[in-house]
Amino acid sequence: MSKSKRLLDLMMTVNRKRKFKVQELADEFGVSKRTILRDLQELSELGVPLYSEVGPHGGYQVLNERILPPIAFTEEEAVAIFFACHALRHYSYLPFEAESSSALSKFYYYMSGDIRDRIDQMKNRVDFVTPRRQNEFPYLSILLDGALNQKVILIDYGSREGAACRKIQPVGIYASNGLWYCPAYCFLRQDYRVFRCDRIHSAVYDNSGTEPLDLREVHLENRELFQQEEQGGARLRLQAELTQAGVQQCEAELWLASKLHIRDNGSGWLEGEVPRYDLPFLAQFFIGLGKGATVKHPQELIDEMKRRLTELLSRY
Repeated sequence: MSKSKRLLDLMMTVNRKRKFKVQELADEFGVSKRTILRDLQELSELGVPLYSEVGPHGGYQVLNERILPPIAFTEEEAVAIFFACHALRHYSYLPFEAESSSALSKFYYYMSGDIRDRIDQMKNRVDFVTPRRQNEFPYLSILLDGALNQKVILIDYGSREGAACRKIQPVGIYASNGLWYCPAYCFLRQDYRVFRCDRIHSAVYDNSGTEPLDLREVHLENRELFQQEEQGGARLRLQAELTQAGVQQCEAELWLASKLHIRDNGSGWLEGEVPRYDLPFLAQFFIGLGKGATVKHPQELIDEMKRRLTELLSRY
């Protein structure tokens, strides 16, 4: 076996074993302990996070940050992956901000010169524009970890009713229009809710003994669970006609997905129930759509829009 192949096989073996002794690897690969020690030194220099323990029960173990074996990409695949990561630069906060930057640097560094030249030329030709926000999202990592590992998170959350302490079990996190959201099971409401991550003022793992739910089959594709409105309070029937431009604007709003209907000619309409306490938000939203939307019902929403527009006109 050539040395390069042995190093590749050794990298995959230590990733799989996690904890091992030099003699075990020497026997498995049919080489001396001295050769294995040299190989492990080379793997360590390549970035494999190895940790050695001395003593009769010692040996080597791989730390949590394991390294993946080499993967062969075509030129087009490499460029596509680079720009997928490059697009994330518009977000000031990511659940894996340092890691994405490091991965992008490694990817770029190890590419051949002609592919790097091609990427440099494309940087000002391809972009994925996302609104830049001043909002802060410092707890994305713990929310994502809670979703992946079925953990209950204790958060301080600022809502319409004011700041409150809540126990939640995250389902995941997603970004929309430059903001981050966390659909989660709320133990206070005993139902699913969507939390704005910039309104989470603190987040820690809950240690009160609350038993996590089995949410392995609940994920971000189960959008019907997270589009339910808050229970309680008066609800109003929304109906609005949309032009083609109005449909395109509404398609970007996840909260409208269950209410949006599109005709063959590209126009459409909105229909569904909304909570009364959302009238100020809805009035501002439909005013922003301009000629793209015409609200038919409820009358309370139409009156609120007229009031806001009259107030706006009085300033000019």
